[in-house]
Amino acid sequence: MNLEQMEYIVEVASTGSFTKAAENAHVTLSAISQSISLLEKELGLSLFTRSRGLGALPTVEGKQIIKKANEVLLKVNELKEEAKSYSSTLNGELKIASIPGPMHLLVDAVSKFKEDYPNVKIEIFEKGPKEILDDLANSRIDIGLIVLSEHFEEKNEHFSFEKLLEGKMVVGVNKNSPLAFEKKITPEQLAGQTLVLYDDKVLVDDTNALIAKHGKANILFTTNNTKAIQNAVKRGLAITVGLEYSFRDDHSEIVPIELDMPNASPVHYGWVLHKGKHPTQISKRFIQRLQFEF
Repeated sequence: MNLEQMEYIVEVASTGSFTKAAENAHVTLSAISQSISLLEKELGLSLFTRSRGLGALPTVEGKQIIKKANEVLLKVNELKEEAKSYSSTLNGELKIASIPGPMHLLVDAVSKFKEDYPNVKIEIFEKGPKEILDDLANSRIDIGLIVLSEHFEEKNEHFSFEKLLEGKMVVGVNKNSPLAFEKKITPEQLAGQTLVLYDDKVLVDDTNALIAKHGKANILFTTNNTKAIQNAVKRGLAITVGLEYSFRDDHSEIVPIELDMPNASPVHYGWVLHKGKHPTQISKRFIQRLQFEF
């Protein structure tokens, strides 16, 4: 049974005639008759009694099948209307802010979302987690994408979080560095290295605390410019610390090495919303896309 056959039997029942049903469906009488005959053979029962004087009348069994077929067609039309509303009526603005490292992971999701909803204007910002939370609280952005942890969630109870990716902290080193051949890098090894870090207080404080037991962290500079960090590592001037999925953008000159932290909890990248702000329909749709893409 297919949708076309269901449409045919509903139309024949409605008009009481194979001929009129064929005319309304813009097909030949032979086509509609053969299609319904194949359906009756598949079901193992007759759906109509054919009579020259009375036309086509549903059998007792046929009435029940036709009723169900009509219900299915109504549901199909509802789905079509819903899909149509998604693509044709959604318009407005969507402002997203993400921490810098995993920004490239958003490209496919944003691109496909724009294809489906061309009337939505999308803006993406690269910011630190504190600024993202401030922007959410002040309605300057709709969705934030940050690194999540249990400790972080406990301190920010006014926000709702959803995990998208699980990863771990790694050290990014120049491909020609002796460290590039290590399987893991310990906090003790970091103590003897020059570092460049993204200008995020949590990341800087955690890195300092990690190295503190073995010496003082030698931080060349902190910046919110990821290109500057990449260039410093590529030129062999320093190493950096970040999320493993921050290095998936094929930086062939930068090798990510796992940071040896045996008791460390998994690091999650996910979206965040402000609990006191009602998300727009556009935001809800984009979050659904993120959940599907990731």
